[in-house]
Amino acid sequence: MSSKSNKNSIGDYFALGEVLGYFFRKKDPNHKPGFSLKMMHGINKLSIAMFLIAIVVLVVRRLFIG
Repeated sequence: MSSKSNKNSIGDYFALGEVLGYFFRKKDPNHKPGFSLKMMHGINKLSIAMFLIAIVVLVVRRLFIG
């Protein structure tokens, strides 16, 4: 048995390193992605940003407006 517990801490739930890494990662200069791939990643980034903004708006409305 391992002495380390498998329980998640509160910091594990709010770890945004992978999300921020998706938005701000180094590009490989030798790889040239096609137009479709660029558009797909652009739409994914837009949808993630819109989702996060909507979550913030819902939390603010719930906490401060009523």
